[in-house]
Amino acid sequence: MKALFAIGLIVLVLGIASFFVALPHTENHGVRIGDASVGVQTRSSQKLPPAISAVLVVGGIVMMIAGGRAK
Repeated sequence: MKALFAIGLIVLVLGIASFFVALPHTENHGVRIGDASVGVQTRSSQKLPPAISAVLVVGGIVMMIAGGRAK
């Protein structure tokens, strides 16, 4: 069950990082008329909602506890 502990540790680290790191998102918008096309590319960065980050942190802790106790 050391694998469960390792996965829990990874989930915990990702949950903590999600509080601080924004995820980039790119969208392409365009119109094509015949051979001509006009397009705009928009980029934005958004953080995950705090509730999802908290679920990741708690889930990682639970997995670490379950992986550490099982023998």
